[in-house]
Amino acid sequence: MKMIIKSSLVFLALTLVGGAAQAAGETLRVAADLSYPPFQFRDSKGTPSGFEIEITDAICQAMQVKCDYVVTSFDAEIPSLLAKKVDFISPQGATEKRRKVIDFSDFVYHIPTKLVVHKGSALQPTAESLQGKRIAVQQGSIQEMYANTYWLPKGVEVVAYADQDSIYQDLTAGRLDGALSPAVAVTYGFLNKPEGQGFTLTGPEVRDDKLFSIGSAYGLRKDDSKTKTLLNQGLAKIIADGTWDKIRAKYFADLDIAVHQTTGSN
Repeated sequence: MKMIIKSSLVFLALTLVGGAAQAAGETLRVAADLSYPPFQFRDSKGTPSGFEIEITDAICQAMQVKCDYVVTSFDAEIPSLLAKKVDFISPQGATEKRRKVIDFSDFVYHIPTKLVVHKGSALQPTAESLQGKRIAVQQGSIQEMYANTYWLPKGVEVVAYADQDSIYQDLTAGRLDGALSPAVAVTYGFLNKPEGQGFTLTGPEVRDDKLFSIGSAYGLRKDDSKTKTLLNQGLAKIIADGTWDKIRAKYFADLDIAVHQTTGSN
């Protein structure tokens, strides 16, 4: 009996080592939309960069795999994942609607959703305040789901755009009254630039327990437990050794973007 148990343990150990060896050196394809500074963008050399890119690179390095970025639009990321054109997608809100279609890793960070408007505007992120106004959202985003659910039926003109840069351009051109967007992306991608000086974030954080998630996580196919385990283990490693916080501080200084929830309740 002892010999059988010992042999089983040896077999299990060899299996685990073999699995790790198989993962090491593997190449994973990551869907990325490089129009979300400071989360995802191209640097001066055209190389993918930003908070999410650096976090993903650190996870891949910790798990000894190579990650190649497949550039696509945000609303095409889930279809690309389901079509197996990529192995996982960059962090996004792990909403109930999305969970019906794909799986998610543990949470990577949390960013509040806010309304951006012209400075001096009295508009607030409510259907009553925005009735008859043109409010931009990005296609496929949780902000679009929220606006279409609660604002569109009450007379708000919700205008969907393929990317955030197009939203910023139309805000500057005066074709929009406001935009519902991730607060940090708007701050670093627009408000902190010369063209965004005439705009500001207003009102409280827009929240909804059903439509929104408390955090953003990597998207995966439901049957891909291997990649999910790899990402979760890599994320845990870079959080434990301080890499995650170092990258956060580089982009967001003292801003707390951690998801304050125990792992496993995702």
